[in-house]
Amino acid sequence: MVGKGSANHNSRKFHAKNTDPERSDLNIEYYNENIREIYHELFDEALARYNNKQKRSDRLIDDYYEKILSSKQEKTFHEIILQIGNKADMGAKTEDGRLAAKILDEYMSGFRERNPTLRVFSAHLHMDEATPHLHIDFVPFTTGSKRGLETRVSLKQALATLGFWGGTRSETEWNQWVAAEKKQLAAVMLQHGIEWEQKGTHEKHLSVLDFEKKERAKEVAELEVKKSELQEENAAFEEINETIQEQLTGIDEEIHSLQSDLEQSRQEAEKAQKQVDKYQKRMNELAPMVKNMERLAAEFSTDPEQALPEVAIMESAKSYREKKAKPIVAKLVQILRSVYSAYLDISSKFEKLQPAYYRERSGNERLTNRLEEVLGENSDLQMAAADLGRVKAVFGSRQVEDAISWAKQQEQPKKETSVRKRLEQAKENVEIRENRKHNKKSKNRDMER
Repeated sequence: MVGKGSANHNSRKFHAKNTDPERSDLNIEYYNENIREIYHELFDEALARYNNKQKRSDRLIDDYYEKILSSKQEKTFHEIILQIGNKADMGAKTEDGRLAAKILDEYMSGFRERNPTLRVFSAHLHMDEATPHLHIDFVPFTTGSKRGLETRVSLKQALATLGFWGGTRSETEWNQWVAAEKKQLAAVMLQHGIEWEQKGTHEKHLSVLDFEKKERAKEVAELEVKKSELQEENAAFEEINETIQEQLTGIDEEIHSLQSDLEQSRQEAEKAQKQVDKYQKRMNELAPMVKNMERLAAEFSTDPEQALPEVAIMESAKSYREKKAKPIVAKLVQILRSVYSAYLDISSKFEKLQPAYYRERSGNERLTNRLEEVLGENSDLQMAAADLGRVKAVFGSRQVEDAISWAKQQEQPKKETSVRKRLEQAKENVEIRENRKHNKKSKNRDMER
């Protein structure tokens, strides 16, 4: 039975009309703890963490016990009452009644171990009423909750943790758990030669042991089928996950390579730009000097006498021209032509450097564009992995697995062709990268020269 629960009645702080106080000393008290203390023990840490996260004062919880006490969804605790037979065949004063008390005592010894998410705070075996019976009061709780307190009161989740999942209205978590506890009690009864008469079933004469064997066999068979299905689904999703992970790894490696090439290309472009700026600056400095330089050199070298003034009275003209003017003019012509030659050399280098600079700049832009494409592919794959999880949640793992298997069969011929193309493309990419590196080294040597 399910009781409303009264700790004072169970501990005999008061006696009801149906009790015999003279026989109350035969009662057994297993647990008799204050429920509020149990709430502090179970929920205080989670309550503190919850309150620390709240930014609004109206969401703070001062007393979790009082909150559950006023809740319409949960009860502060639950009670079950277990009894074997009735007062006609298991009266408390009879030998059979004492046997019933012994069975209930053995049953109680394993209750907390079987039900770790049901915190028992009150448990009493009563022998001072017509029939021996056992009261068990407990607080059901769950841990790791993402809603409200991490550790909170929840009968549904507490029983789900124990393996009892609700199905139909008659197969709720509670009904399944009660049926399982009845079987536990029936197993102890059978050890003492008492069979459970299951009234209202078509197997009235089936012994408890045979019944349990039959039920366990059904459960094992169902579990084996589910296990096989889950293993198949898990293998399929692992294969899909491995494929996605391989693709992500490949893209990550390509991103890293592209980033490295892009950085190197940027450095080369910056180096080329510095060289261009250097030559441009020197050309700008020499431009005014070399303007009409060749014409002046020709004028001076054709007839130096026409470009020089006549000698003064203190020195003869012949001596002036031969010893001073002609050497100066010859040296000037040599310097002018040397400067002009240097200007031509710098102009030639500048013209050769311009195509290399533009090639590096173009390659830099291509690498940047490719990097953006690969980052986009990476993002698409991440979204595809998330979408696969959503599809699995909506349509079921089995349907998704069947669809993937059918698609793989259809894609197999195309996949082989695609793999060959990808290998050829990868080989071509390697050759392009090697040629690119070789060209960069050659350009660096040319620039250094």
